[in-house]
Amino acid sequence: MNRSLATVIALTIPLGLALDQWGGRFGQPLVNLWVVALFGWMLWREAGMDRLTMLACLLIAGLGECVLALLWGLYDYRQSNLPLFVPPGHVLLFWLGVYLSTRIPASWLACVPPLASVAVALGHDTLSLPLLALYLLCWRFGPTPRLYSTMFVLALAMELWGTALGNWAWRATVPGLGWPAANPPLAAGAFYCALDLLVLGVVRKRSAVLQPALEANR
Repeated sequence: MNRSLATVIALTIPLGLALDQWGGRFGQPLVNLWVVALFGWMLWREAGMDRLTMLACLLIAGLGECVLALLWGLYDYRQSNLPLFVPPGHVLLFWLGVYLSTRIPASWLACVPPLASVAVALGHDTLSLPLLALYLLCWRFGPTPRLYSTMFVLALAMELWGTALGNWAWRATVPGLGWPAANPPLAAGAFYCALDLLVLGVVRKRSAVLQPALEANR
């Protein structure tokens, strides 16, 4: 992925969430149209295993949203639906994370685990404790710790922006468990790390897009 596409994605996510919230009745349909069109164009320009990577990410992210939001009810979207732009939006964030993970100094990313631990300790956010453990497992044993650290930060930034705007809101307590949770949980990025790990497990051996991220961790 080149810098121009990375810039488009980096602008699409925050501006799209703002339009979804403030664009009136046409806001969400316009965001749906733009994100699906951008995803479709990216899918068209890729080939082989890279196209499979995008489709795998779309499928896994879509299933994850159905389980976490619609079935478990960890969080609610503002219209009590699953917006059409959300699953392909996960693909855009994944692609951006892969791009940035090979360009951010490793010394910066090494600060993420301890900072995440401090954030959880200060946040009194019980849900983030198992999420932080999940992130640390991905970071320690997964093939691309730089990618997981990058995604942890990107996802947290997106969660903070989306919840601040009111696009979605996390439940104050975890359904079925009663654990207190922040809005958003400070370790919510662990869900995205798990998504990346699953996608890598499907396609990492042949995907040209993922090769730089894999090489950066050798």
